[in-house]
Amino acid sequence: MECLHPVLGAGELAAERLEEANINPHTGLATDYLNHFNEVMMLLEMLPDMPDCAEDVLEWEPLDYEGHFENSSFKDKNLAIMAYHAAPAYLREHLEKQVAGINKLVGSIQDQLRDTPDPAMIAAEIADKATVEIKPLIAVAGAVIHGHVEPEATQHEGEGAQAEIDALFA
Repeated sequence: MECLHPVLGAGELAAERLEEANINPHTGLATDYLNHFNEVMMLLEMLPDMPDCAEDVLEWEPLDYEGHFENSSFKDKNLAIMAYHAAPAYLREHLEKQVAGINKLVGSIQDQLRDTPDPAMIAAEIADKATVEIKPLIAVAGAVIHGHVEPEATQHEGEGAQAEIDALFA
């Protein structure tokens, strides 16, 4: 009888199969998802030297985990989506919390860019904001994907991303 809800480490989600697909076998999550955020991060950091990148930043749109893989050329995208659904809920929730923070910050930067007549005037400020505020959230998301978060770590609200990173690597 076929299992309706795949379980990490069994069947199609066997550890070897997940590892071959670059999906963490312990968490069921793939770092490929972070490419979506690393792309906009790179554009934001390039703004001071290349203000024309503002157009690309404005075109960037948030994608949830499934949406990223559905629209990607990731070889094992269906496996990645299946593993995501089998991942522990506390990891998915913590990852989604980081992603929501990233999306909110990028959205506010996009608003700033739309509201300025010359992106070059605020490019350095935006690049700094991205480095200080967005990069740490991407790092925490990466730590979640690699399983460096405990279930109780997802219960803390109101603490900054840097505090979470410090706690993860302490």
